[in-house]
Amino acid sequence: MLNNRSVPANIILPHITYRNLPAAMKWLTDAFGFEEHYRYGPPDDPQGAQMHLGEAWIMVRASRPGEASPKQSGFTSQSLTLFIENVEEHFERSKSFGAKILEKPHETMYGEFQYAAEDVEGHHWLFSRHARDVSPREWGATVAQDS
Repeated sequence: MLNNRSVPANIILPHITYRNLPAAMKWLTDAFGFEEHYRYGPPDDPQGAQMHLGEAWIMVRASRPGEASPKQSGFTSQSLTLFIENVEEHFERSKSFGAKILEKPHETMYGEFQYAAEDVEGHHWLFSRHARDVSPREWGATVAQDS
C-alpha cells in the first residue's frame, strides 16, 4: 500500500464536525491530548484540520449550514473508540478539563478496560486498552465464521 503523508491512517479516518472548530481543536488538545498535524483555511478561522492521539487519526472540520452537533440535535449517531495505554491517566486528564464522563473506567465482559466521555459538542468517545483476550463466544456473541 502506498504511504500518503496527508492521510496517514491506513484503516479508517473519521471526520468529525464542530460548530466552533478552533475552540474544539483546543479542547481536544487540552482534554484528550490530541496533537494537530495540519490545518487548512485561514489561520484565524480554519475550515478543517487533521489531528492525532498516538496512532489514532481524525479529521475535524467546521460545520456547514444544515449540520448540527450532537448537543444541538439532542442525539448521538456514532461513538469513536481510541486505543491508548494509560486509560486511568487519560481519564483523570479528561475529567480535569471538563469532559462529561459517561462511563468510569471499567473492564468489559469482552476484555477491554475503558471509559466513555463526551466532548465539548457532544460527540461520544471511548478510550480503551485490551485487558485480556476473550473469545466473542465467551460473552454470548454469535461468530459468523471462525478465524
